Amino acid sequence: MSTATHEETLGFQTEVKQLLNLMIHSLYSNREIFLRELISNAADACDKLRYAALDNDALYEGDSDLRIEIEHDSKAGTITLRDNGIGMNREDVISNLGTIARSGTAEFLSQLSGEQQKDAKLIGQFGVGFYSGFIVADEVVVRTRKAGSAAFEGVEWRSKGEGEFSVADIERDKHGTEIVLHLKEDAKEFADDYRLQNLVRKYSDHIEVPVRMPKTETAKDDDGNDIEGSEVTTWETVNEATALWARPKSEVSDDEYKAFYKHIAHDFSDPLTWSHNKVEGKLEYTSLLYVPGRAPFDLFDRDGARGVKLYVQRVFIMDDAEQFLPLYLRFVKGVLDTRDLSLNVSRELLQQDPKVDKIKSALTKRALDMLKKLAQDKEQYQTFWNTFGSVLKEGPGEDFANREKIAALLRFASTHTDTAAQEHSLAEYVERMKEGQKKIYYVVADSFNAAKNSPHLEIFRKKGIEVLLLSDRIDEWLMSHLTEFDGKSLADVAKGDLDLGDVENEEEKKAQEETAKAKESLVKRVKEALGDQVQEVKVTHRLTDSPACVVLPEHEMGYQMRRIMEAAGQTLPEVKPILELNPEHALVARLEGANDALFASLAHILLDQAIIAEGGHLDDPAAYVKRLNSVLTA
Repeated sequence: MSTATHEETLGFQTEVKQLLNLMIHSLYSNREIFLRELISNAADACDKLRYAALDNDALYEGDSDLRIEIEHDSKAGTITLRDNGIGMNREDVISNLGTIARSGTAEFLSQLSGEQQKDAKLIGQFGVGFYSGFIVADEVVVRTRKAGSAAFEGVEWRSKGEGEFSVADIERDKHGTEIVLHLKEDAKEFADDYRLQNLVRKYSDHIEVPVRMPKTETAKDDDGNDIEGSEVTTWETVNEATALWARPKSEVSDDEYKAFYKHIAHDFSDPLTWSHNKVEGKLEYTSLLYVPGRAPFDLFDRDGARGVKLYVQRVFIMDDAEQFLPLYLRFVKGVLDTRDLSLNVSRELLQQDPKVDKIKSALTKRALDMLKKLAQDKEQYQTFWNTFGSVLKEGPGEDFANREKIAALLRFASTHTDTAAQEHSLAEYVERMKEGQKKIYYVVADSFNAAKNSPHLEIFRKKGIEVLLLSDRIDEWLMSHLTEFDGKSLADVAKGDLDLGDVENEEEKKAQEETAKAKESLVKRVKEALGDQVQEVKVTHRLTDSPACVVLPEHEMGYQMRRIMEAAGQTLPEVKPILELNPEHALVARLEGANDALFASLAHILLDQAIIAEGGHLDDPAAYVKRLNSVLTA
């Protein structure tokens, strides 16, 4: 290696400086993961070279035996990790080792609090990769050369992780990357054969690329005695070095499955569950899918990286192959290895290959079956739902073919318990339905408390009929696509005519008709007072405590969805509500005896209060306050 030339000192990206500082302190208690992260990166580099060499075998430069090597020098306090993978050029080094090119990085960093335990979990969601070396090292040196480039195009990168790094051109005979960690005083315990081998087996046994460490052996004479001066150093493979997904399920332990998940997901925590499956026949592929235990920081970025790692005949093709799972399952991680795609397949070709659609359909069902099985453990499934439920709710609108399966996996809050926990399934609701009840009822509001206290629930509480309480931003959109479950239609209690089915007897229905007839003149007078502010006025039997409520036509967009659309800049046509009056309420009784001026004020007040109770916004709040004050002081 010749003397370095063309050396320059550059500053880390601001986000890198923040991450380095927090990571070094937050991950102190779990320092040993640095080796897992560096080995994982080296394995990825080998995968990328194997893929690139499909089109250009010369990239191997006569060395196609891909491997990762680890050495240590306990006296010098260093650990050296090298691979003969794809390597980097000067531009790659500056880009990959000086910046974090991930969308949402700034938002992620803003969530970090400085609390060690809390931040350790968040950083685990983000993935630390190369920078994990600074957890144990006070200086890191990287020497690398991109496969296919000339020897003089090698690059050396150095940094103490304190805000800047240097990059210099060097002569480097071999392609690939070498990382030298100059260990901190309190981390020199890692410069030990036994410790390093244990860490490799603990975290990286499943890596398909062999991880080798030097082993010194002494020749022996015929009597079994050591021959002085005959020491020979050989390289010993210390990991399993076979594709974990290609091994029979019976031969893979739970700990190995968990370790492999952490490798592919760059996550610190264990997965909730996994599904390992081999398919033979017209299509041949092996899949290993995982449900994470925690959400990635960019879960709600629908354009973010997602999907499985794709292999063709065990040759790595691409990370984040999103074509094999629908968007609503973007939290699922895993590996797909198939024989039925070309080794030269690209993202564009994947979109045109009918085999991809067949595999996607099969993997989607596999993932949903995995969740169905997880749901048998109520506590575990609740953990999943609290983390990924809002994303799964996108499913019925995106995947018509599996709508019933997805519906069975949904969970909701309910008047059955009146708690905000979304823990009730539609199947459980159906089991609890009252005799004569034909529909599944729900109410949508901006918050759980608004839903729980909606005036529309009054008759349902009186009759002991359960209502689902929906308050997530996506809920109204979800219900526009989920109209039926188990042969029962779903009905929004705040839309259309109220139909309690056979829960109401004929006497009750007759009494309601008689009341409506008796109040015809009152209803007409209220409609005249409100004019075109309402579509219709009628007497209701929905209410027991409230004087009035507003109801929207059955197929009209609800107030929650209207607010979301308007906030997004959409212009929506005006919708006029139906005002329903409770004939048993004292305020409605007061209406009947009021003079024209008071009548008009009371009618407007009842309408405005009903809109507010529904979570709507008044066009003229000041007019409402003025009317209310005039009535209170009359």
